[in-house]
Amino acid sequence: MTTKYTIDAKGKKLGRIASSAAALLMGKNSTAFSKNKVFDVRVHITNASGLDINPKKARATIFYRHSGYPGGLKEITLAEYIVKKGYKELVRKTIFGMLPTNTLRSKIIKNLVVTE
Repeated sequence: MTTKYTIDAKGKKLGRIASSAAALLMGKNSTAFSKNKVFDVRVHITNASGLDINPKKARATIFYRHSGYPGGLKEITLAEYIVKKGYKELVRKTIFGMLPTNTLRSKIIKNLVVTE
């Protein structure tokens, strides 16, 4: 039986939403919690575009990635990331970073649905 959770993100902080969604996806609220299982849980986050993001933090937060080549460091601010990829991908990336880095990570993130 699939357990479904809905989180309304309107007016809430990104980290608070992401940490609660990550805990639900991992099954931390279940009495049968085990690190080596993927629980049959669906988390649906609505109103992602209504997140409360401080404009100063949007300019100051920088995401880095590297191509692997010399001089290949790329950086993008949070505000640019939102314009380029949208709130939906920002929420997904944040939750993905809060999941444990093991082989189940990609399977767990498939149980997440984000709508703007």
